[in-house]
Amino acid sequence: MATKIRLARGGSKKRPFYRIVVSDTRMPRDGRFIEKLGTYNPLLAKDSEERVQMDLERVKHWLGEGAQVTDRVSRMLEAAGVLEKKTRNNPKKAVPGKKAQDRADEKAAKATAAAEAAAAPAEDAAEEAAAE
Repeated sequence: MATKIRLARGGSKKRPFYRIVVSDTRMPRDGRFIEKLGTYNPLLAKDSEERVQMDLERVKHWLGEGAQVTDRVSRMLEAAGVLEKKTRNNPKKAVPGKKAQDRADEKAAKATAAAEAAAAPAEDAAEEAAAE
């Protein structure tokens, strides 16, 4: 059976609360699970001790059994020191969109034109002073 360590959402509308659970991958997100490993309350401050609570021994047991970990839970386990930190790469995230690139190109063109226009009268004045 393929198992996964993931978050199961609870709590009321606009007030999320998650259980960290081990479940069969075929079960729904909030459905039947095998074992509850901890809780995650995103409404608490990031430095709060009660924001993420896990039974790390059971997590290690399930990882040894071959359970896969979702991305969000893997970040929590990396912070707890159970998993080694993965390198993530999203190179397209930093690239601005087409309209923003067009605006930047227009702005750069105007700036170079203004710099050339400002430099041209200064050069003419320097040539006239040298000729006299």
